[in-house]
Amino acid sequence: MNNDSSIKNESGRTILSADQHIDKIDISVKCLHHAAYFCYDAEETRHFYEDLLGWPLVHALRVDERDLPSPNFSKPYMHLFFELEDKSCIAFFDLLDEPTSAMTSPHPPINHIAFKVEDRSQLLTAKKRLEDAGVSVLGALDHGFVESIYFEDPNGVHLELTFDSVDENFHVHAKETARDNLKAWSLEKAQNHKQTGVA
Repeated sequence: MNNDSSIKNESGRTILSADQHIDKIDISVKCLHHAAYFCYDAEETRHFYEDLLGWPLVHALRVDERDLPSPNFSKPYMHLFFELEDKSCIAFFDLLDEPTSAMTSPHPPINHIAFKVEDRSQLLTAKKRLEDAGVSVLGALDHGFVESIYFEDPNGVHLELTFDSVDENFHVHAKETARDNLKAWSLEKAQNHKQTGVA
């Protein structure tokens, strides 16, 4: 790939040229993995998606020390996944601390769409291809159950390419423990807000 025709605009954003020569690529995006958003309250969000819409909570993962896809994340946080029939998910981030203004803006950096690729080789091929075109890419980051890269499209849409780095047994266990993990998180968050005086 030749990226000589990519330029930066006045804000520093890379402008991709349609005139660039693009080599054929062999990356197969399998499906939507998840779309992820900020939420104010994990249990309230669970009630809406699981109880009202019938989308099962399949992961409730407390994250303490893993690499984060955005500097606007605070740790720890709870990462919730609600599954659709095709196994894709809608996901949410619930922060223990009060969210920053960046997190509650109309387009917070936490909101993103994730697409599933086959394996690590395809993930790294995509990373190289994007970087060769002048796109800034974060990762690959190992989140303990998926590995991911993060980048933005030319419109500022936050995107993730990811692959499952665990077997089906992990997902079975995660689904079995999701409600207990969420309950423990909700209690911890309430205690944290009580200590910090947040209403």
